[in-house]
Amino acid sequence: MPTNPCHVLWLVSVTLPAAAAACGVGCAADVSGGWLAGQLAALGDTLPLTVVSLDSRVSAPRAARDPQFTSIRYLLLPAANPDFAALLAEERPALIHIWGTEYTAALALHRAAVAAGIPALVGIQGVMAACAAHLCDGVPASYRRSCPAQRAIDRVVPGALLDREQAKFDALAKGEATLLAEARYLTGRTEFDRDFAAKAAPKARYFTCNETLRPPFYTGPLWQPHPFGDAPVCLLSQGNYPLKNLHTALKALKILLARWPNATLRVAGWPPLERGPLLRPIIRWMFPYQRYCAGLVKRLGLGGHLQYIGPLDAAAMRQAYLEADVFLLPSYCENSPNSLGEAMLLGLPCVAAETGGVPSLAENGTEALFYAPAGSETALADAMAALLGAPARAAALGKAARQRAEITHAPAANAATLQNIYHTIVAEVAPHG
Repeated sequence: MPTNPCHVLWLVSVTLPAAAAACGVGCAADVSGGWLAGQLAALGDTLPLTVVSLDSRVSAPRAARDPQFTSIRYLLLPAANPDFAALLAEERPALIHIWGTEYTAALALHRAAVAAGIPALVGIQGVMAACAAHLCDGVPASYRRSCPAQRAIDRVVPGALLDREQAKFDALAKGEATLLAEARYLTGRTEFDRDFAAKAAPKARYFTCNETLRPPFYTGPLWQPHPFGDAPVCLLSQGNYPLKNLHTALKALKILLARWPNATLRVAGWPPLERGPLLRPIIRWMFPYQRYCAGLVKRLGLGGHLQYIGPLDAAAMRQAYLEADVFLLPSYCENSPNSLGEAMLLGLPCVAAETGGVPSLAENGTEALFYAPAGSETALADAMAALLGAPARAAALGKAARQRAEITHAPAANAATLQNIYHTIVAEVAPHG
């Protein structure tokens, strides 16, 4: 099948806000896929690029050009049973870039690409095998089991039952393993995902390419050093499921209150759902992790010290970083968390669990402060106190973190690296096409 030697087709797991707006399906809030938007902006009009996503809001393919970059075209496909063979026959790309390993469409498109003789580059985002292994760490077993009545309700009105969530993560990890076993080309960013790829995809060629973050984090004011006082603000970017480890952060906050009695933990993302007194018991029953955290807040006396600030777009999230004193990343597993990169770009002092790919993003003690193990509230509280009690040290870490992040997340350099990867793969397969 003839191909356009320059044309690259992306498959992404979410419909980007720019794609939703251009294709007329409503502009989604910019709360996910920020690294994709950042990389698109960095690539600009350097090559013809079609960005494909599956979207349940469309019943037939819908395409539109990006209003800013004429070389970028968005294509939304119906979510049910996409015909990837027909897509490739019509688009005829020289290369396919599949962003992420964990969703069903990734494996389906990869197999269609192999059948069509088109090279496919698979980008490792999270490492689902590790995420599945640690999804519910630290949560009591009683919250991790659902009963038949809960499962019956969940089929009609989905909740967040942890055993169901575990089954989903396990299935995603299994799909990831199948895709990687078949992959020929991979891209990743950390020693963690490189080591994982070496075991899961021994036949694949691995390329390193760092992520470009959301454009608003490269301009505007930076975090400014200041005295922390007795009311420091710690920020957690997500706490909706156990992997992100809000429960350990809550326990650490309780320890900190002995020294900083007015300390606050702010959590971006959805707060525990409230639907009035009649539905409240059922809602809590169907969201066991939120119920567990709410119980911790009550038992530890944290009611006035925890603030949910909602799902935030890029601008609002940027402001939340600037208003915090310390950023927390207590996750049980992360590969290359965008939240840590964004905080570092702004110069905000960071405390992170020493896990997964995090050590590839910052140097412990000079660019961030790590603690271990992730589930130790004492270790987390000690790391937080080490920065809150030494504002000058915190400011020095924040400054060094920004300098590191400006290199790791440099848009032009990352775009050039990605283009070189594309050219290398296309040149390698061209003689055999």
